[in-house]
This record gives sequence, structure tokens and C-alpha cells, in this order.
Amino acid sequence: MPGPVIVNHLSAEVGEALSQHPSGPTVIARPGAERPWEIPQEAEILLTGAFEAWKQAPDTGPDLPNLRWVQTFSAGVEGYPDWLKQGRLVSCGRGLTSGAIAEYVMAAMLRVEKPLDTRRVRCRDDWRDVPLGGLDGKRLGLLGYGSIGQAIARRAAAFGMEVLALRRGGWDESEPHARPAASAGALIGAVDYLVVAAPLTPQTEGMVNAALLSQARPGLHLINISRGRIVDQEALLAALDAGTLSGATLDVTTPEPLPDGHPLLARDDVLVTPHISYTGGAARARFIEKLLANLDAYLAGTPLRDVVEPGRGY
Repeated sequence: MPGPVIVNHLSAEVGEALSQHPSGPTVIARPGAERPWEIPQEAEILLTGAFEAWKQAPDTGPDLPNLRWVQTFSAGVEGYPDWLKQGRLVSCGRGLTSGAIAEYVMAAMLRVEKPLDTRRVRCRDDWRDVPLGGLDGKRLGLLGYGSIGQAIARRAAAFGMEVLALRRGGWDESEPHARPAASAGALIGAVDYLVVAAPLTPQTEGMVNAALLSQARPGLHLINISRGRIVDQEALLAALDAGTLSGATLDVTTPEPLPDGHPLLARDDVLVTPHISYTGGAARARFIEKLLANLDAYLAGTPLRDVVEPGRGY
């Protein structure tokens, strides 16, 4: 019996790994960066990523009677058209880039506390006793406590930070690295750093708004590594102007990229990076490992890892 027909929008490395699978799949390489919605009718499995081109996808997709499973590299699936996700098994790349994103968050906080470039000595006049800050004893708030939030918490706890977190699901009382927050307001009012790590859903869109920011602990630094639409950027600017927040590190914005001249780009108290927090680390190797395990499960008719729940969107 021939193996499944798999359309691969991803790397040649992924295709090479699939070609060695014992099921003998037919792998069709279709780089997805330009028109990813042009999927061959014979496709049973689609491997894709959050390409910018998906934003131009038609409202109605092609007739794909054989497509049964979509595996994404990205953890979030809100950027894919509804027609691709409806009525099909969709599994995502949840957890693949958690370590890299957690390192980005730690780097962002260390940049605030220990700005070594500003302490550089080039001559005798630069030799000044200007103390540095530190993370030990600071409070970190996590808005969202999935795989990314947990990876951040492990690293922050190792630095001596006290970690509070807000999550949608139940709380494991044996969790060693964080304590639960009663509400978003209680969280933002108690911490020195707030990391937006929740997925983008109808419930979280615009969640970090003027009302929430008004409850912030004075001097709060906001870090967003999730999705730009969770943060009301006008409210963020107002909070920075008012001195409620001391600064922000934004790896995601609305839109991406921000237009030239946008007020967030001109501020010394805001660092905007080009949506790169997920890069680095062993994400590709972990994706291939997950993909092959999921392919085995799919062919055996057993549950896959990290299946997206349609009602929740993640």
C-alpha cells in the first residue's frame, strides 16, 4: 500500500527526513513563501508555516477532498485561513521555540538591569562608579503559562526572581517555578516585569488595554513576545508618557513592521525587534522529531501531539 501524499512547504531537511520514513510517503516540495494556498488535490498531509503570504489567501480555498491533516511549524494558528483548518486535524509546533523565546525574555530583562554597553570604558573619564541593577529578588509576571511561560519561569527562577503567572486552565499546586495570580489586574500590580505570553484568541485580543495598564506597579517594564494585537499600542504609549511604565520590549507589533515614523520606534524607552524571539536553538530538529512521531501516530490511528482545539484556537 503506497504511503500518504505529503505537501512540504518547509525546508529540504524536512523533506529528507520524510523520504526515509518506512511508510514510503510521496513528498511534494512546494516552498510556501509565495502562494501557499495552491495545494495539489492529491495532498493528504500538509506541512506549512506562518508565511506572510497566507495573509493574501483567498476567502475560499481550493477543493481538497483528500487533505486530512495539517501540521504547522508555528505554535499559533490564527494566521492561517479558516478553510484550511475547518474539518481537518490540525497539529501545531507548540513548544518548539519555547527555549529560544525564554532566552530572548531573559536577555530583554538583563538589558534593562545590566546595560553593559553604557558602562563601556574607553578612557579615564569613563571610569565611573555607576551601579548596575539585578534580577535577583525582582518579580516577574507571566500573562499566559503554556510551554513558553513555563520555559521563562524556569530560567527566571534560576536568576532568583519571584514568578507569578496567570493561565486559563487549572493550576498544578506542585508547580515549582511560579505561583498563580488571582487576576490580570492583581498580576500587573505586583510585578516589575510583565511578559505577554498568552496566545491570541478572541478573549485575549486587546487584553492589555488602558484599564489594565492603569493598575500596573510603578516602573513596570512590559515585554511582548506573543502577538501584537494583545496589546493596545495607544494605551501603551499613554502609559509610557504618564510614567506608569518605565519601558517596553516588543518583538511583536500591530502591524508588522510598524510604519516609518511610528511613535513606538522613536522612543528611547522602547525596544522594537523584528519578530525574532523564536529564532535560535534546536527548533528545527525538534520539529522533525515531532513530525515523525505525529506521522507514526497518524498512520496508526492514535492521538497526535499538540493538536489544536478548534474552539480555543490553540
